[in-house]
Amino acid sequence: MDFQIFSLVMLLLACVEQSLASCMVDSFTVKTDFDQARYAGKWYALQKKDPEGLFLQDNISAEYTVGDDGAMVASSRGRVTLFGFWVVCADMAAQYSVPDPTSPGKMFMNYQGLASYLSSGGDNYWVIDTDYDNYAITYACRTLKDDGSCDDGYSLVFSRNPRGLPPAIQRVVRQKQEEICMVGEFQPVLQTGAC
Repeated sequence: MDFQIFSLVMLLLACVEQSLASCMVDSFTVKTDFDQARYAGKWYALQKKDPEGLFLQDNISAEYTVGDDGAMVASSRGRVTLFGFWVVCADMAAQYSVPDPTSPGKMFMNYQGLASYLSSGGDNYWVIDTDYDNYAITYACRTLKDDGSCDDGYSLVFSRNPRGLPPAIQRVVRQKQEEICMVGEFQPVLQTGAC
């Protein structure tokens, strides 16, 4: 009987260790051979997991372009609530760099709000997965915990169509949300054309 209890405890500890290891940010995979030119164009956010602080709330869209120099830039738009009551459409701009050319899906994004009340800064911008024609799921971790998991991160599920994704693609997206340890943390993003 003691051996069975010991075996059960050891199995439980192994499962806990495995689940913690799989949530280490460095273990997350990104889109293999990510192609910025195919990613370019208009995307609509359908789901989001917000970071701490002010973040676009709905009607979020982003237009990605790749310049002649190969650098990707984006202009984003969405609604945000300021001071708890003032709802405005806000514009953001971002420039992307690829620190490691062997992993083009792991970019660094410098962003700035195009109005004084919006923040500016820099975040990782990882394209976890995309099929370029229908969906993309992005991820950023702003602050790591000591164990390598994310303390403050965010993610967006994009679609080329503001009306949604077909069920087969929704299943792929849910699997990717699980892989980045954010399943159940996403909220739908309203797309009414308000911005």
